[in-house]
Amino acid sequence: MGLEKEYACAAGHRFDRAKQGYVNLLQSQRSSARNHGDDREMIAARRDFLELGFYVPLRDLLKEKVYFYTTKNGTIIDAGCGEGWYTEPLCKDFSVVGFDISKEALKWAAKRKYFTHLAVASCYHLPLFDGSADGAINFFSPLADEEYARVLKQGGKLFRAVPGEHHLWQLKQAIYETALPNRPEREELAGLRLLERCPLQFEIRLQSQEQIQALFQMTPYYYRTSPKDREKLKKYQTLSTQVEFTLLVYEKI
Repeated sequence: MGLEKEYACAAGHRFDRAKQGYVNLLQSQRSSARNHGDDREMIAARRDFLELGFYVPLRDLLKEKVYFYTTKNGTIIDAGCGEGWYTEPLCKDFSVVGFDISKEALKWAAKRKYFTHLAVASCYHLPLFDGSADGAINFFSPLADEEYARVLKQGGKLFRAVPGEHHLWQLKQAIYETALPNRPEREELAGLRLLERCPLQFEIRLQSQEQIQALFQMTPYYYRTSPKDREKLKKYQTLSTQVEFTLLVYEKI
């Protein structure tokens, strides 16, 4: 892929690069939906929340592990990159290629102007040759482990973040009659072996109703919660909650 205005594949399909800076490789005829991925409301909430810096410890941990395990100037795939907040710091020393099925998310990622390439594409159908990437990042996006193993070079690394059992526990307690812990994530992946588990726990203090709503609306909980329970959060002007992640590092075998 280059920075041309038009792209073509071996099968003869052609794709135009949007003026915002991404190319749409997702064939809409695969589904009845014309718009895919996170909607504008969730993207705006996530962008607003992440820019406040609450999750900088997680972004710093990702950066530390990528630099430790991956040679500079290598190709890093961000599969499900969203607005590109987590991988922007890597663009200085790596060729970072971002994929997401949400055009709205990629419009914001393109504003960062650091990504080598951005494309609307599914994590399950990455438009990359076998063994073409040095690293892949899977942060809160669909887990397409067989596809990641396909595109990674031998010895290439996958960096995956998953929420912990009590992630955002106090936020849940403020909303639900009975807060339920997150289910453990599957750690065994096809074609990859686990090298390292890096747990990360800290507390954040939200200082306004706007910050509380931004966090809530960027989570899947928001869309699974009744209007009645959503209303409960509106009585809070501040809220402290536990944050719990695990960064998993895998190697292609």
